[in-house]
This record gives sequence, structure tokens and C-alpha cells, in this order.
Amino acid sequence: MGLTSAIFMASAVATRSNFVLKPQLTALSSRLHISKICNLSFNRCLRPSLRRGRCRRLCCSQVQTQDDTDEEACELVNGVELSIGEESDSVAAYLLTAVKNNNGIGILLLSDIFGFEESSTRDFAYRIACNGYNVLLPDLFNGDPWQKDRPMSSFDPWLATHTQTAKNNITTSIKWMVDEFFAAGSSKKFGVIGFCFGGGKVIDVLSNDNNDYFALGVSFYGTRIQPSVAAKIKVPVLYITGDEDPLCSVQVLEEIDRDNVGGSKVVVFKGRGHGFVHRPASAEDDQDAEEAFTIMRNWLQNGLVVEKK
Repeated sequence: MGLTSAIFMASAVATRSNFVLKPQLTALSSRLHISKICNLSFNRCLRPSLRRGRCRRLCCSQVQTQDDTDEEACELVNGVELSIGEESDSVAAYLLTAVKNNNGIGILLLSDIFGFEESSTRDFAYRIACNGYNVLLPDLFNGDPWQKDRPMSSFDPWLATHTQTAKNNITTSIKWMVDEFFAAGSSKKFGVIGFCFGGGKVIDVLSNDNNDYFALGVSFYGTRIQPSVAAKIKVPVLYITGDEDPLCSVQVLEEIDRDNVGGSKVVVFKGRGHGFVHRPASAEDDQDAEEAFTIMRNWLQNGLVVEKK
């Protein structure tokens, strides 16, 4: 299914300039501002109908928006399930498109190990689309994401089996985006965003982007990142993590920052652990998650929308 038909169906700062360490909250008594660009509980109500093939519109004007957000730019988001690629090697995916004030720009969103159907990842995809983007969220694991109830002893064998699958599915997803978005004459450059496992794959995608499809990347607490691979990237990458994250070493990101190429930036939130942006576990996480989203939104705006004009 192509991009046009999919939309139709759905319609039916630090010590160095690049390294930022965010301060820990000092006053828990202060009132937390945790309103969302798109109300996440409203999004969760949409997903069951989307999976049954009845695509509905997300109307952001009906829910809370941030005070500094243009409500008109966040009015409608469509979502549809897709099967992309050749039949034998097809990849399931979820496409979210901004209906009103669509900027025509494609974003590839790479999930963590819990897969593209996990609610926190889909909620985040909604919020990105709500800002005018077209977000493709592919199934990296062919219907077999990691399950929390599995014994950890089986994780490494699972990862070894699924890493190549994820690589193949990402390649298929990029080809589909090129065929659909470039053919439509809308998006000339893409952005790529990832969490955890997907955050690590952002680095792999950009380091191997020999055709210069991507203008920038965002890696949220990417795992298994190798500075030698990151050094090959020619475009800006925004790295966001917490200083208490055991899976994304701040020291590794500092090394990447020292060898900075292309205007990349590292932002470290003090006191935050793994997954705090797309899966906040406390009010403190939630507040920092909102700030991280704003930083990412500005990064996309400046690197994709402004540069497009």
C-alpha cells in the first residue's frame, strides 16, 4: 500500500556547547506541568479500532495542548496499519500522518525491544505526527518482540536471532519511504528516531546512509552504541539519556561528543534512568520527558522543517 492510499484509508547549554547536563529537580512541591501535546489516554482509546482496520482521526483540538503549541497545527492525525515490501519479505508497519498542516516530512521511528505495537511507543508516534510529520513505525521483529515474562537467560539468544531481522526490516522500511515520499515530491530528507534498541539502530542507519536520505537523527538512550561507528555519521544526531541509565553509558556519549561531527548534541538528564522519555515511571520522569520531547521537537523543526524552506 502506498502513502497516498494509506492517507486516504485513514481519512475515511553545558560545559561545552554540544553537551548538556540537566539539573535534578530541587523542589518537588512545585506544580508539575504535565499536559501533553496529544492526550495519551485519548490515544489509547484509538488503537483497538485501528488494529481492526477502522482508521479514525485523532483530533488534538478536542484534548489538552501545551500553551506554546499551535492548536491548528495539531488538529488531526490519521493512523493505518500497513504491509510494506515484497510479499515474501513484507514488513508490518504503522503509519501516522498529520492531516492538517502536514509538512510532508517523513520520520522513521525505531522501537525498543518490546516492539512497534507497544503502547508507549505508539503514543510517542502520535505525538510526533501531531506536530505535522508522517511517522512510519515498522515491526522490527516480525511479530516476535521481547516479552517481559521471558527469562533473562533467553535474552541474548533472542537478540542474536532478531538483530539481522531488524536490520532487514529497517532496510525495507527505508526503501518504502524513499519510493513513497520522494516519488510524491514531498519529503526530500528524512529523520530517524529510536528508543533503546532502536536508538542504537539510529546510529547504524545513519553511519550507512550512503545515499544521504537522512538529514538528522535522534537517539533516546541507545544501547550498544559504538563511538567508532558514530564517528562515521555525517549529519547531526541528538543523543538523549539519563545519568543513571546502565544501558546507555554517559561516558560513551562523552566520547562521541568529543569526536563530534556534523553538529551533534548530547543531553543528559540528571537522576533519570532507562526509558524515562517514552515510558516515564514517576512524576519527575514525566516532567523531564516533556522537556526531552520539546528538545526533540525543536531539533526536528530546525533540522528538517526550517532547512526544507
